[in-house]
Amino acid sequence: MKTVNSADGTKIAYGKQGDGPALILIDGAMNSRSSGPKPELASLLSRHFTVYSYDRRGRGDSGDTPPYAVDREIEDIEALIEDAGGTAHLFGHSSGACLALEATVKLGGKVTGLAMYDAPYDDDPAARQAWREYIKQLTKALADDRRGDAVALFMRYVGTPPAQIEQMRSAPFWRGLETIAPTLAYDHAGVMGPDLSVPVALAAQVRVPTLVMYGTSSFPFMEPTARTLAGAIPGATVRALDGQTHDVNPQALAAPILEAFAPA
Repeated sequence: MKTVNSADGTKIAYGKQGDGPALILIDGAMNSRSSGPKPELASLLSRHFTVYSYDRRGRGDSGDTPPYAVDREIEDIEALIEDAGGTAHLFGHSSGACLALEATVKLGGKVTGLAMYDAPYDDDPAARQAWREYIKQLTKALADDRRGDAVALFMRYVGTPPAQIEQMRSAPFWRGLETIAPTLAYDHAGVMGPDLSVPVALAAQVRVPTLVMYGTSSFPFMEPTARTLAGAIPGATVRALDGQTHDVNPQALAAPILEAFAPA
């Protein structure tokens, strides 16, 4: 494990592997550099890139410095880019894709390419109303330090059956989820914000090669969201990953990223 100091002094933990242009992997909610598809994806991409896989602030081995602001997370990415030599490609999954989009616009020429998978914006009015209610309840649960309830609220929001959530609450790993529960507000109230609609004005400011991906077996709104994003980003490519859910297979994800961005 290595660390870099962000602009506000927060230590950001990361791993690095491979050789080639730098590529930084950005997690979505409740994930760290050692969870989900991240380790295998990093290994696959490291054949052509120097892959940086890091713990977002408040997670894993990284520190956290209140108060939170999205700009602090962008500074974390900037610190990793500086460690990589001054430029990097970004890949973001889920709300990590939303953060990658923000960072690409904010950091200008320091970002050389952008890949996104299942960015969970949604233009549907009913979905936006449900999102505002979720943010209200999440904010209250975290303010009351009811971390377990905050995690359960998120899981219900994404469709986990209540009986399954109750079983999970008694599992050994639940305590780890409670530990990083405050970062739900970072992703949702912070990075994604209260509106949820696709940020076409922000996307239109992207000036780097961009790959927008979605899974054909993921949540139904992911396809129109991906196509709206790709339509707003100049020159962007949209790719459907056949049969993939939100919990995407690393090999299915690595292939289009390598095709789009790997050096010849």
